[in-house]
Amino acid sequence: QVHLVESGGGLVRPGDSLRLSCAVSGRTFDSYAVGWFRQAPGKEREFVAAISGSGTVRNYKESVKGRFTISRDNAKNTVYLEMDSLKPEDTAIYYCAADRSAISVLSGSGTYWGQGTQVTVFS
Repeated sequence: QVHLVESGGGLVRPGDSLRLSCAVSGRTFDSYAVGWFRQAPGKEREFVAAISGSGTVRNYKESVKGRFTISRDNAKNTVYLEMDSLKPEDTAIYYCAADRSAISVLSGSGTYWGQGTQVTVFS
């Protein structure tokens, strides 16, 4: 019964920034760890970033460290992914996932998934 809706994707140039949003339904939003994943054409889905329910613990894919920032606003039931210094290799459909288990989120086995939002970075 948890629904996730991603938004904020778009077409940008290298070096530009985007902020993705993941709106999550539920009365116990702060009990859910939320992660961002992406899937590029012809590639497997990969982990990008995750945040604990409290927002105090964050994890990132190594290649996005220093460029991407995950955060959450529990009052708005929303998780954000601020993406700076975007590169062409960041092009993908970005999905968010949620689960009460942070381990499940990190492993890509989160129970709930959104439909994705397209991020395209072109030169």
